[in-house]
Amino acid sequence: MSQDSINSTCKSEDKFAWVYLINLVFYFIPYFIIDMPVWQIGLSLAALVPFIYCYFWAYRSTSSRAHLPILAMIAIAIIATPINTGSLSLFTFAGFFIGFFYPLRKAMLCILALITTLFLLNQGLNFDHYYWVIYGAALVIGVSLFGVVERTRIENKHKQQKSQQEIRQLATMLERERIARDLHDIMGHSLSSISLKAELAEKLLAKNNIEQAQLQLSELNSIARDSLSQIRQTVSGYKHKGLTASVTNLCQTLRDKGLNVELDGDIPTLNNDLETQVILSLTELCNNVIRHSQAQECRLSFSQNEHGTIVQVTDNGQPKSIEQGNGLKGIQERLQQFKGSLTWDLNQHCQFTITLPQQ
Repeated sequence: MSQDSINSTCKSEDKFAWVYLINLVFYFIPYFIIDMPVWQIGLSLAALVPFIYCYFWAYRSTSSRAHLPILAMIAIAIIATPINTGSLSLFTFAGFFIGFFYPLRKAMLCILALITTLFLLNQGLNFDHYYWVIYGAALVIGVSLFGVVERTRIENKHKQQKSQQEIRQLATMLERERIARDLHDIMGHSLSSISLKAELAEKLLAKNNIEQAQLQLSELNSIARDSLSQIRQTVSGYKHKGLTASVTNLCQTLRDKGLNVELDGDIPTLNNDLETQVILSLTELCNNVIRHSQAQECRLSFSQNEHGTIVQVTDNGQPKSIEQGNGLKGIQERLQQFKGSLTWDLNQHCQFTITLPQQ
């Protein structure tokens, strides 16, 4: 993962940058245990101004340029050490950013160089003991490990955000494909029929066959009304108005076309996504009954067994075979998403069976 991506995620947490400055409390400890003159206190406080600037510079930097604010913080800490031995806290900030910005091997070498700097300062300033350098080395190593942990946390957070974004994009693509398939299934046949009827009416009018042209235009109007009804039913399905309401509307549509309709069983409660797909599937099957079956009776039945929910659409039409067009393929694709299936039987009546697994 690129460092720019990490920095982008890190910048979104800039509000926490001030919180981490609480570690500067250790910088002020010598003020209370050593009798320091006012000028010395003033100089050590003045050193904090450029240090805090470098701290935020590093916080918003990239790995390719992080060495600049880190070196600046180390330089300020070195200059402040003769004035205030609490400068160890300044070195720890540099250790944190080293652990955060650099790979482990490079970070270890940098931390070793930083500890060597502490040792040389201890020797150069003639401290009476090695407590300062030992304590400082332990702090720098510990805080640098916090930098590594923070880097890992930011990386994981960025990966999670990227994964969620990819999931949203995939869901959007699938939704677009589903809507395109639904529109094709619902409107493809109707629009083809409208085009053919309009073309035929135009030819009949050209031959001055007014009566036949009016008949074709009347059928065209009927197809357009049916298409509008299908679109409304589909929109109702998208809005999750419920399977019960949709089945009731389908039954009424079948009756309006002159079929005797029977509804058996209790309509199940399904989750919204599956419910929408069942509504669209039943809409397609009922439209096929109206367009192709030449039936006088139709029965919709709902039942439960050990395998799940069974939905059947049966009519008394007598087709010799079923041509599996885009409509039936679309239903199978919808149901497969939920481990469901569509089968049909032409032995006695034309019967389509939707099988839904247990939820």
